[in-house]
Amino acid sequence: MATKIRLARGGSKKRPFYRIVVADERAPRDGNFIEKIGNFNPMVPKDHKERVMLSKERAEHWLKVGALPTERVQKILSELGMMEAPKITEKTKKHLPKAKAQERVKAKEEAASKATEEAAKAEDEKPAEEVTATEEQPPVEEAAAEKPAEEVKTEETSEPEEKKEEAPAKEEPKEEEGSTEVSEDKPETKE
Repeated sequence: MATKIRLARGGSKKRPFYRIVVADERAPRDGNFIEKIGNFNPMVPKDHKERVMLSKERAEHWLKVGALPTERVQKILSELGMMEAPKITEKTKKHLPKAKAQERVKAKEEAASKATEEAAKAEDEKPAEEVTATEEQPPVEEAAAEKPAEEVKTEETSEPEEKKEEAPAKEEPKEEEGSTEVSEDKPETKE
């Protein structure tokens, strides 16, 4: 009798729960089985301890006797370190991109490689330029320390005065926009 180690579905609609069973390969999926050796719950996270509960001794016994696991059970057993992972072969090439899409991908890769090469060249040139630039121009802190204190204060005080002058100019257009009556014949006079 040929036996398989496979999953038998249980659980309610959209809430699957599987029993790992050893069954005759001719038996229906959820039908008669020889022995239940574990459970598989795909609804819990992969690292959860209750995702796969399996009797390793019974699984090893049935593997020695000649029971063949299905792909999914073989994957579960490989995660537990009991056997090698299944080799999944690609049966069709429909999932691969078409010729034009592959050309676009190659063009993007070439553009990205050129950009990285140019960036590497620019980085090689930058250190030499930065060294000369830092030697010629003193840092801002040193420049402020070299100026007399009076000059620094005059520069700081002159900026707020300019801001005060700009502020009324900005307010005047707002008043004009807010007025409902505008005479086109009269020229506007500022008071």
